[in-house]
Amino acid sequence: MATAKGGSSITTLQCSDCKERNYTTVKNKRNDPDRLELRKFCRRCRQHTQHRETK
Repeated sequence: MATAKGGSSITTLQCSDCKERNYTTVKNKRNDPDRLELRKFCRRCRQHTQHRETK
């Protein structure tokens, strides 16, 4: 069987405007070593904003 080498992990996405953590996603650290940034809908701001990966 294959062994786990710590490739993917669960990360949270935080709104850059209101700092609320709205989304969770799975990210492969080996393929994407830098921080993830996506434009997602924030329910608190009620608009699409930039969401960044948190620790």
